[in-house]
Order: sequence, then C-alpha cells, then structure tokens
Amino acid sequence: MSDKIHDLGNGFWNIRGSFRLGGVLNIGTQCSLIKLDSGRFIFLDSYALTDEVRDEVMALTNNGQEVEAVLNVHPFHTVHCAQMAEDFPQAIFYGSSRHHQQVPEVNWAEDLVESEAVAKRYSELQFSMSQGIYYISPNEMIHAGSLLVYHPASKSLHVDDTFMSPPMKLLEAVLPELILHPTTKKALKNEPNAGKQYCDWASNLAHEWREVRNFCAAHSYLVTFNEGEFEKALLKAIDKARPKLENA
Repeated sequence: MSDKIHDLGNGFWNIRGSFRLGGVLNIGTQCSLIKLDSGRFIFLDSYALTDEVRDEVMALTNNGQEVEAVLNVHPFHTVHCAQMAEDFPQAIFYGSSRHHQQVPEVNWAEDLVESEAVAKRYSELQFSMSQGIYYISPNEMIHAGSLLVYHPASKSLHVDDTFMSPPMKLLEAVLPELILHPTTKKALKNEPNAGKQYCDWASNLAHEWREVRNFCAAHSYLVTFNEGEFEKALLKAIDKARPKLENA
C-alpha cells in the first residue's frame, strides 16, 4: 500500500498512508488536509509525508507556510506527531491529554482537541465525541473511542478506528458496509446503560450526518457512498451490535 492523496473536492484531501504492525503487516493509516474559508489549511491527524504526496501538499500550502493547525483526533495515534511538528513548525498542534503525555517534545496547545474552544474555532467542521465508550481507554490495547470530524462542504467524514469499512472490498452491486471497531464492547465504560449510550449516539450520528458521501477510515480504505447509503450502512451496523452491547 503506497501513500496516495485523494482530492474529494471543496477543499478536502484525504491522504492514505502506511502503518506497519510490528514492522511487517501494513494496516494503513491516514490524515486529511482541509482548506478553510480563510484560505489557510489544517490537518486532521499527523502523518510523515513523503515523496509525491509531500510535494503535492507543499504545493497546495505554500511550502507548508499556510498550514495553521494540526488536529490530532485519536488519542492513540501518536507515532507521526513529532515528525509532523518538525515539518510544520509554525502550526498549532492540538491533541488529547494522552498526546501531551506520549509526545512531550511537541509544543501542544493548551486547548485539548476535543474542547469546545477548538470546535468553535473551526466552524467549517462538525465534531462528535464517541459516547458510552472510553475516549482514552485505561487499557492501552483498546482504541475504539475517538473524536469524529465531518466536513459538510465535501460531505467527507474523517474517523479513526471507531467505525471501519470491511477489510475486503465488496462487489460494486452490494451496498457498501461499515463495521464497528472490534474492541467496541471492551471499550464500554463501567457505568449503567453504556451500551445504549453508544448505540443511541451512533444512530443519531447516522441521521445527523446522513449526507456523508466520502468515508475516510484510518485502517481500511476510502469508501464512497451514494445518497442515503451511509445512514443505512451505519444503522445496519448498530442494529446488529445493539443486543450484545446493551447486554454487556
């Protein structure tokens, strides 16, 4: 899997990158570049850009000078943060409290990425924090929680781990599918109705963001939905998982 940048229109680019488990199995990763109404740019997530993809990003952003911020939306995606900070030293870096702890060499902004202050700063985007499951799980192996970001202008959803696409592409005639992260059940908070909270949150999200056409997931691939398909696919995944999650 080689690095590739996808222009999804209306100022949104999704960059598909490489991430190898144990240095062997490439499960992929991503970041996204967004052009703001001001003409400046932000990234969602960090990734060490190389070769043609780096050249294209630098051409778009005046050699990186017009990148004003990097929003690191998944607490456990920290590998590329330090390199990204070197590549874009003028940018403001937002992260979770775990980013601050894991990559202290980065000059992190005081406002956490999931804060209301950051959401208000970028009105071009809509944010949603996963509910009923840990955003930062006490178990380092559980990564289901994240901050999801929707860009209405391009109808693109950037999501790390929480929702995924199946590992193998389906036939074009079949409705594209979504699946929940395999650790979702283990990620449930130890509180009453955590499973219901999660399922209700995800179902509401399917309705609120029903216009999604471009589904950008970290460890799978870029999925393009036709009108109404994203809502149906996410509701189908939630309906299937709800009995197990609510009775956990």
